[in-house]
Amino acid sequence: MEKLHLTDAEWRDRLDPQQYHVLREAGTERAFTGKYNGNKADGVYYCAGCGTELFDAEEKYDSGSGWPSFTAPVDIDAVEEISDASHGMVRTEVRCAKCEGHLGHVFPDGPGVNGMRYCMNSASLDFKARDADK
Repeated sequence: MEKLHLTDAEWRDRLDPQQYHVLREAGTERAFTGKYNGNKADGVYYCAGCGTELFDAEEKYDSGSGWPSFTAPVDIDAVEEISDASHGMVRTEVRCAKCEGHLGHVFPDGPGVNGMRYCMNSASLDFKARDADK
């Protein structure tokens, strides 16, 4: 996937302060505060930084964690998984493969065939309802 490289100033112009904090500074929104945590609409979730298609609502489930959770991305090449040893623990960070924006983390405790829980920040996502195309 071709990378999107913008200057810090361009990212700040493109994103609101919370999106910038999450996507560009690897921040995390507080649990149960994100706009997509309880979203049950049918559609697709895109990267708020660059518009890359990331997750389908069919893979979304209520993990009880307080963040939107998915069993898998729409395409494994749409995300990058990176070892994250911050905050005194070892986790796997998930980034957008195109703009390298921080999305959240993936954990091996989810339902579904692969048993994965992609725990994402709402601030890193944009949602488009499937019926919006009609």
